[in-house]
Amino acid sequence: MPLIYKICPRALWREAEEAGRFDGAPVDHADGFIHFSTAAQAAKTAARHFAGAQDLLLVSVEAEALGGALRYEPSRGGDLFPHLYGPLPLSAVRAVAELPLGPDGRHLFPAEIAA
Repeated sequence: MPLIYKICPRALWREAEEAGRFDGAPVDHADGFIHFSTAAQAAKTAARHFAGAQDLLLVSVEAEALGGALRYEPSRGGDLFPHLYGPLPLSAVRAVAELPLGPDGRHLFPAEIAA
């Protein structure tokens, strides 16, 4: 079962847990879909959009559980990125992990995520 990943500020994710679904971050609302990354894209996404940010979480989501609302569309460098058109149901979430900064200022991803 392929996983996709959402990098999310802790406070915003806590709101999602209380609401029972994730409606997206401000950038997601502006773009009309929830941005996700594949395992191979996650570290670059963190470096580009969350450089130096602390108190982040890495939310692992089962792609197949999102059905037709999930689309892979060209974005950065022509790569296909997963975009969710609709709220993220928490039932599709498989794990939520800390995303700390390492000594070099880059985020430390779990071993199963390609760097």
